[in-house]
Amino acid sequence: MAAQDVYEQYGLDKVILVPAAQAPLKPHEVQSAVADRLAMLKAAIEWDHRFEISDYELQAGGVNYTIKSVRHFLKLYPNYQLYWIIGGDQLPKLHLWSEIEELAKLIEFIFLERPGHPIRAHPDILGLRLHRCDGHLLAISSTELRERVRKGLSLDYFVPHKAIVYIKEHCLYRDSQA
Repeated sequence: MAAQDVYEQYGLDKVILVPAAQAPLKPHEVQSAVADRLAMLKAAIEWDHRFEISDYELQAGGVNYTIKSVRHFLKLYPNYQLYWIIGGDQLPKLHLWSEIEELAKLIEFIFLERPGHPIRAHPDILGLRLHRCDGHLLAISSTELRERVRKGLSLDYFVPHKAIVYIKEHCLYRDSQA
């Protein structure tokens, strides 16, 4: 839903989803296997021409910094204005991103406010071009979604149906005893 909101509000040509192999600022976050994460993403958007998936960061493996990915996409799309879409909960951490001032020169950021993470002040980063997307706010995180699966609760209306089917068929996010 967030990708759709940004696509529509900013009139983008397409949205490229870039799953991270390992987010630098989330080193201990539990994740499913790369193949499973990629398959769920494909299942969620396979019918929608507005979105595509890049496995660039997954192929690189390990921690990959946004600056490296942005340089990659600038080479692929030299004649396009690129935006990096983030959750508003990342704004207070943006100053911690690797080479953030260089990144701010290369791209513009679009953020989606997340319930429970009100935006009080914009980060003080030289050259930062930041745009807000007023979309449909869902008060649920990926951690909470995984916890719902562990507890046997429904993911309906939070996750695309085909991704839910994949999660169930592959017994993802269940305790090892389940």
